[in-house]
Amino acid sequence: MISPPKHTPFDAFLSPFLNEKEGAFESFCGFCALKTSRHVKNYYFCSALRRLPLVEKEISKQSRINFIDFAGHSCEESFTTYLLYYMTTAKRKIQFSLLYRDMFQSSGKFQPRKDQLERIAPVIIKMGCFARVETNGGAFEQVNLLYGENPNQAVRAFTKPFNEVGIKTHMLDRGLNALRMFPVPADVRKLMYKVKHAQGVDITRIFCGLNDVRNIIPSIKYALEAGMTPQATLCITNSPIHTAEYYAAIADQLIEAGAPEICLKDMAGIGQPAMLGKLTKMIKDKHPEVIIEYHGHSGPGLSMASILEVCRNGADVIDTAIEPLSWGKVHPDVISVQSMLKHAGFDVPEINMEAYMEARKLTQEFIDDFLGYFMNPANKLMSSLLLGCGLPGGMMGSMMADLTGVMGAINNNRTAKGEAELSEDELLVKLFDEVAYVWPRVGYPPLVTPFSQYVKNIALMNLLTESMDKPRYTMMDNSIWGMILGKSGRLPGEVAPEIKALAKEKGFEFTDADPQSYYPDDLERFIKEMEENGWERGEDDEELFEFAMHETQYRDYKSGAAKKRFLADLQAAKDKAGASGMSLEEAAALKHAKADALVAPESGTVLWEIGGDGECVKSIEPFIGKEYKEGDFFCYIENTYGQILEVPAAMGGKLVEINAKQGAQVSKGDVVAYIQRGE
Repeated sequence: MISPPKHTPFDAFLSPFLNEKEGAFESFCGFCALKTSRHVKNYYFCSALRRLPLVEKEISKQSRINFIDFAGHSCEESFTTYLLYYMTTAKRKIQFSLLYRDMFQSSGKFQPRKDQLERIAPVIIKMGCFARVETNGGAFEQVNLLYGENPNQAVRAFTKPFNEVGIKTHMLDRGLNALRMFPVPADVRKLMYKVKHAQGVDITRIFCGLNDVRNIIPSIKYALEAGMTPQATLCITNSPIHTAEYYAAIADQLIEAGAPEICLKDMAGIGQPAMLGKLTKMIKDKHPEVIIEYHGHSGPGLSMASILEVCRNGADVIDTAIEPLSWGKVHPDVISVQSMLKHAGFDVPEINMEAYMEARKLTQEFIDDFLGYFMNPANKLMSSLLLGCGLPGGMMGSMMADLTGVMGAINNNRTAKGEAELSEDELLVKLFDEVAYVWPRVGYPPLVTPFSQYVKNIALMNLLTESMDKPRYTMMDNSIWGMILGKSGRLPGEVAPEIKALAKEKGFEFTDADPQSYYPDDLERFIKEMEENGWERGEDDEELFEFAMHETQYRDYKSGAAKKRFLADLQAAKDKAGASGMSLEEAAALKHAKADALVAPESGTVLWEIGGDGECVKSIEPFIGKEYKEGDFFCYIENTYGQILEVPAAMGGKLVEINAKQGAQVSKGDVVAYIQRGE
């Protein structure tokens, strides 16, 4: 055990040299070299220095190298004692990031609205423990469009408070796929970084589900050119191929390409803690200046052990969540992470618990408002079964929805064959088993978006075709085949012979070409259409980017169809929740009891609109959830004499059910719709 020197405190000894002046650290090394009287080679000291910032000061890579070289070869013995004592007793600082976006993506379908994000941001700041907040990216922008909100406005509003106080904002970026599930032209990818930097996003976490550096390195370059910090990502999984050495070699390439940060993205939480610790050490030993951030889902239960391992081996930032969406298949709670690391001897920030409870309350309010209607309760549960299938927490919401959707068809097929129906739990176990079977046969793609969805879809369709007495791999779409054939990047492992034979039978060819080469620039097409439509390109071309990135969803957003569809889905979800335990007739009676029936005053044809909203626009019924004031126009009835009668919205309220579509024939007294009065 090294004893503390009896002379000047170490910080005081160093302070004249470690100041803000350029070259001060180099002067310190020179001073030490002049004082050298005995040569000491100390491996332990050099290793410690690689991991710990000296007096919590940013030191350049070259300065560290110079000092390590000096310390290893020409330290005075008494001075080495000073250094060793300081380096072995100083607490290393760990920062926390709040994954407010991923908390919701891992729990359900939708993200909070702009007004909700504006309310939660000051409370997150008040908590005082987060150096970073994940604000957008991944599915954030797309689901904003799906419920009829402009994602550009939401991102700007959410990032602004964090920018003002110096909290770093970061986004999730799928490399070649950018912010969607399929490849993006290079010109659209370049525009993304310019737009997101202008919107207040500091860091972009770039990943490729295949860990193919060809899909990541261009994004590193584009992000740097736009003024963003590119955080290159290693998608962690557990297979015979995915070793610490495999990942460290990829990290070397990404750092050489200009990435100042590396994220260990343990998207399913199945990365083994020992391997993650070893990998962190390998990267830090070779690249001490690189920031390492660990992202681990809590689903299978390994994440807390993994956090401790990576921190002991040099990680700098840990991703966390808060209640009521922490744990389950999401992320560990910041309270638990902070407590564990604090007691392990790390320097971690304190948590303002009053603000934490306020954030918890607000988040629950958002869930109760509408987000909870699209969350599966199973996502709140941890499961060791995930260790076998390796599916990520971020896709649990969509997976359970897909499973429920196909369960009816599978059970119908089983019933027709005289086989017993499967419960949801039984089918889930079969799905996990099938994923474990399929995964190595399609080349061990890390199970992260979109490849986790592809592998899950293969497995799910295999279960369906099995119930139909058809062979595996019968139902695979072009996106899945694109992954298998190499159009999305290099698969880590070999594709099984039976799948290669099936590809040959279909006339498909495997490729090792750069995936971007299959997707030529396309931005001019969107510019031309926006000009023709009279659509604004938006501040910093953000509307142009959104249109080019999410073409279908943006069109539905602009037309209003997305909002109508979302409100109809929301009302259906509320009706289902309210009718729990009731028959269909009882549920309908309950809903109708709370609403006013709007009836046809005469027999005739229902006309919700005449001529739609403009030329060549189809006339359709209004969206569920539309609000009316007392006496507002509701619809027309064209009676048998050709007269057009206006039907008012009675006492007003929210539209909850439509019983007659555009052009439907009704008799006098028939119910056209139900409007629920405000409470």
